Amino acid sequence: MRRIKKDDVLYVKSIDRLGRNYDEILAQWRYLTKDREVDIVVLDMPLLDTRRGKDLMGTFLGDIVLQVLSFVAENERSNIRQRQAEGIAAAKARGVRLGRPPKPLPKSFFLAVERWKKGELSGKQAAEACSMPVSSFYYRAKKQEKEKPL
Repeated sequence: MRRIKKDDVLYVKSIDRLGRNYDEILAQWRYLTKDREVDIVVLDMPLLDTRRGKDLMGTFLGDIVLQVLSFVAENERSNIRQRQAEGIAAAKARGVRLGRPPKPLPKSFFLAVERWKKGELSGKQAAEACSMPVSSFYYRAKKQEKEKPL
């Protein structure tokens, strides 16, 4: 953005590339066209080309189209987010495991957990004995206890 100067032309693939929501898109558009005096060409929407229509009517029509398309872009984003959340919920309901697979437990883990529970080792010492982060040690120990008490 710092390299753009007055009378440059900025080519944008789609209007939603200017911001995450309606307000951001409008603010960015105004900043570029009014403050920086840059022309913007939106490739997938030929109506949004500030190189033509520098007169009052062209600016007016461009602003209307910009507002409508910005609203549509934000609406589409929220729909995508909603569909994604629904898909994740459906996958979880089917029992699909999401995320990275857990690393296998080291052989020393079960002995370290046993010694930790007896108070022979601190959590930090037990985690170091297993070569794993302390938070991972506590998490896996708790999970292991729920699945199969030692």
